[in-house]
Order: sequence, then structure tokens, then C-alpha cells
Amino acid sequence: MNIGNLFTSIGSSYSIPINANIFLPLLIWSIFWKGWALWRAGRNNQLPWFIIILVLNTLGILEIIYLLAFQTKNKK
Repeated sequence: MNIGNLFTSIGSSYSIPINANIFLPLLIWSIFWKGWALWRAGRNNQLPWFIIILVLNTLGILEIIYLLAFQTKNKK
């Protein structure tokens, strides 16, 4: 199985070649940050943030901003 080039179809007669060497690391990167941010938003009962992070796909940018700036701090 050659994963060097994947093709995504748009419509019925046009396709965009996607290099798997770029696509797969970006996919893993995005899933990691999205999962972590969703978990933190859920644990902190921040429903608006949870929905925004769930719906928007920003390749981890919004998720990192949320984790660094907008999550509530746990006091021990």
C-alpha cells in the first residue's frame, strides 16, 4: 500500500493531491491538541469552549491558545 499520495475528491471531477508525509503528522498533531483541550474544557465545565473546540478545526492553534490562556486554574 502506497501512502505517499492520498487524493481527496472535491465534486466529481476535481481532486487535490495530499502528501501523506505532511497529512499524517498534522492529523496526529491536531488530534492530540484537540483531545487535550476538550478534556480540560470538559473537566472545567466550560461548555462554550468545549463546543467551539469540538466544531472548529484549526490544526491545534485554537486548542493551544485555550490551554495557555483561557482554562481555569485549579487551586489546591
